[in-house]
Amino acid sequence: MPTNNADATEIFRMPAADSTVPDLMGAHRPAHPTLTIVKGPQIGEVFELDAPQITLGRDPRNSVFLNDMTVSRHHARMDLGNMASGLATIEDLGSLNGTWVDGAIANRASLKDGSTIQIGTFRMVFHTNARPRRIDTEA
Repeated sequence: MPTNNADATEIFRMPAADSTVPDLMGAHRPAHPTLTIVKGPQIGEVFELDAPQITLGRDPRNSVFLNDMTVSRHHARMDLGNMASGLATIEDLGSLNGTWVDGAIANRASLKDGSTIQIGTFRMVFHTNARPRRIDTEA
């Protein structure tokens, strides 16, 4: 006897190349790591991180100026000096609201490509922008 499943839940998947997903970087592929603001007052802003030490905070003299009262003047520091070996870190500088990396509060944390950083009302995504390397599988 056939049954009517009018209330059944249907599952569907969006195509991977969904045209509604914005390409924030477009065709521009920076040579240096980047930090993209994906939530907060300066949404869409992209910072190219072209120095070994990057400072983040509300003071305009910081490498990454985050203009909001939820951010300390000198909030955090990123160390990109070992990017050649794939190592990047972020350190909270005693801020009032803390620094969150990949959903956890951190005094100091390693960053990988795609890591999220939350500082005050700002949510940012870190990208290494490392060029793909060929891996030789023959020994």
